[in-house]
Amino acid sequence: MTLITAVEEQKRGVLSVSLDGVPMLTIAREVAVSHGVKVGLALSPEQVLGLSKADDLYRAHQAALRYLSYRPRSEKEVRDRLRRGGFRVDIVDKQMAKLKELALVNDATFAQFWKEGRENSRPRSQRVMKMELRRKGIDVEVIADVVKDVDEEAGAYQSASKKARSLGGLDEKAFYRRLGQFLQRRGYRYDLARRVVERLWQEKQGADHPGGV
Repeated sequence: MTLITAVEEQKRGVLSVSLDGVPMLTIAREVAVSHGVKVGLALSPEQVLGLSKADDLYRAHQAALRYLSYRPRSEKEVRDRLRRGGFRVDIVDKQMAKLKELALVNDATFAQFWKEGRENSRPRSQRVMKMELRRKGIDVEVIADVVKDVDEEAGAYQSASKKARSLGGLDEKAFYRRLGQFLQRRGYRYDLARRVVERLWQEKQGADHPGGV
């Protein structure tokens, strides 16, 4: 058994714990409070190890919460972030299980969020959206279910309409080429891109020559 001989604040919210006169642990104040850490407390080697592990789990949880505070994340994104933060595999695994239990990480919810974000601001084809979600680590069955109702033509039209406003001075051939390439870079099929460009060209002609004059 070892004896806690000192508990000192190292920096805000972080304590240095000395065992038998030697600084041995650096732990969060919340961990110290929850484990009853105080001068005079005797700890076995197993308890010292458990205290260190509890602090790792606490820090991993706080790191995950900060990462999730900006936007929803996929399980892979959170797992990768924690690994980059230097946390051991066992700590990451335990933390991921806790986050999923608390419904703070859910790949199906994330995939829906990602799809809606794309549809609202930066539309992409189903093919490209599937590729993006796979890179986020989402299961193929989840992806298929989420993207099945994506209206590609509406998305292509929305995206191309914004782009078309910057192509006002182009002739028909250049308009078709530039806007068609723009849509194909976003993953839309040639036939769909051609149809959307045709619609926008006709609308442009109508706006340029109201009443057919």
